Parts: sequence; C-alpha cells; structure tokens
Amino acid sequence: MRVAIVTESFPPDVNGVAHCALRTAEHLARNGHEPLVVAPAGPHDQEADLDPCPVVRVPSLPLPGYPQVRVALPGRRTAAAITAHRADLVHLASPFVLGARGLAAATRLRIPAVAVYQTDLAGYARTYLNAGEAAAWRRIRAVHSAAARTLAPSTASVTALRDQGVPRVHLWPRGVDSVRFHPARRDEALRRELAPRGELIVGYVGRLAPEKHVELLAGVCELPGVRVVVVGDGPSAPGLRGALPGAVFLGRRTGADLARIYASLDLFCHTGPFETFCQTVQEAMASGVPVIAPAAGGPLDLVGHGRTGLLVPPVDALAVRAAVQLLHADPRLRARYGAAARVAVAERTWEAVGDQLLRHYEQVIGEREAAAA
Repeated sequence: MRVAIVTESFPPDVNGVAHCALRTAEHLARNGHEPLVVAPAGPHDQEADLDPCPVVRVPSLPLPGYPQVRVALPGRRTAAAITAHRADLVHLASPFVLGARGLAAATRLRIPAVAVYQTDLAGYARTYLNAGEAAAWRRIRAVHSAAARTLAPSTASVTALRDQGVPRVHLWPRGVDSVRFHPARRDEALRRELAPRGELIVGYVGRLAPEKHVELLAGVCELPGVRVVVVGDGPSAPGLRGALPGAVFLGRRTGADLARIYASLDLFCHTGPFETFCQTVQEAMASGVPVIAPAAGGPLDLVGHGRTGLLVPPVDALAVRAAVQLLHADPRLRARYGAAARVAVAERTWEAVGDQLLRHYEQVIGEREAAAA
C-alpha cells in the first residue's frame, strides 16, 4: 500500500501530531508498505537518513508569537508529491492548513483520504482569541466531512466531532512505547539532584503555552515537602518561571533522558483542559507514575479515577493542590495507583495501534472500490 502522510508537524518538532505521524510512517515501512511524508519545513529539519521514509518539506513560516509552530505556505508541492508517489490513500494528520491542501489533491486524484483528528482547535481559539470557536468548528467540519473517514483518539473527541455534524467518525487511540517508558528507568541520583531534601517530586511534561494552564501548579509549589519539575518549552516559559517559585525547569527533553525523568517522578500532573488524547499522561502511566489530570477530553479515557490516579475539575488550581496533598500524605496509595497505571497501558503498543490503523485503511479502500464497481 502506498500512503501519503500529510501532516501539519513532523520531527524534529516535539508534539503529539509529529510523534504520531512518525510512528505511523515507521509502522507502515516496517510492515512492507510505502509511506511518504509531506510536512512543513523548519529551521532545523533532521537529516533524511534518520527518517523512516522519504519526507517532502513544504515552505513554511513560524506562527507569530509561537515560533515552535510552523504554518505551511501556499504552493503546488503537496499535490505534486502525492501525485508522484502514486498514493493509494492519503493520511491527513491533524488537517487544517497543509492537510486541507492534501485533501484537495486527494479529491482531484480520486484517492480516499483518512483524516486524523488530534488538535482541539476550537479550544485553542477560545484560549488565544476569546473568540472564533464557531469558525474553527466550521473549518474542522468542512475538512473532516470531505474525508472518507475521520479517526479520533478518545471517546470525548468522537462525541465532540459527532455533535458538530462530522460524519464517519471512528475511535483510533494512540500507542505508547512501554519499553522505553518503564518504572525501571527510575534514577535515584537524578531524584537527589531534583529534590535534595527528599521532597515529593511532582512533574509536568509538555508545551509551555497558554492553553496548557501550567500556572495551575503555583499552589503546588507552595506545599511543604513538594518539588515541582517542569519539562518542555514554549512561549509561556518566561512567565512560568516567575509564576512557579521553586520549580525546576529542565527545558525540552527527549528519548532515554525523558524516560528517566518520567520514572523518577512521584506524581505526574497534567493541567491542560483541551487534550484530544494526552500522550504525556500515557507515557507517565507506562513509567509507573500515578497521574492527576483534568476530567476533560482525552484523560477521561486514560486515567481511572481512584485506580490509576485522580481526575479533577478543569482549570481548578485548588483541586490540583488538594489532589497533590492527598497523594503526598499516602505513599501506599501512590504506589498502588502507579502499579495499576503501568498495567493499564503496558499493552497499548504502537504496533497494536498501527495494526488498527491498517485495518481502517483497508476498509476505506475497500469501500471506495465497492462504490466504483
């Protein structure tokens, strides 16, 4: 099967869209298929020999005020790449700008397209613009309705899309590398470095941007015997350094280094209410770490309240602080939640999730062939 993956982000970008697109390309290549990736160009694109397949980079510009996000410029390169690849199917990863062009090309070429919903653009419009939510949904609805099938990563996102009138929505979750992210990566020397007085280590991993509401950890920073550790970067980083006194900021970390940090935490705390899935929650759980997360979006599928962690009302700093206090006071409860978290996600491998995706592809191609017969 020849698949063109048109994605709004790809490594070296570090985010959920880029990571999922990479894993998809790897799974296709590993199973004898022929993927091609079309993605925005960036200032530090990795060398081609590190990619699992050919990557066509489309000229782009950084989003004003948020240079980590690149927006593809208009042009014919996307359509030309899909045509030259002789694709059997177009995979649209979080389609919005570049994905819309990929969809238009697929339509002209009469190739089926599968659209993967990954970003709560309506929620971002509320956060950044305090307006535009309806316009964002119109754009989402237009793009996804034109695809042969939409794959959403959580029951909450499936419901949201269906409520907005998007047809043919199916659940497709995300995998986790449960070998890399493992409790055995716990590093006592790192723990002593981060918390020299033996404090409880509460970690956040992810983008430092307004929609993530990392400032909710300010109250946690005030708790005696607690050390907050923040991993990631983004436009909110300078302000958060002032808002979270005593917190340790480690910047962006990846690979084995990130896995070691996860496993060395006592608690993982996610604060963003707009997650369609929330891969960092799943990575923390694979690392055997109990999770505190908002009762909204993707975490509702991932965190078993009172079993693998605690769900709290979204954007409620007092609730976050109270949940940390509860688990700080009960080491046995933390251990029980952490062990259950590991069990809950250990079998959610990228291999298993990739096989699910291939079945979706086969069904879509089969439906197209049946319709043409």
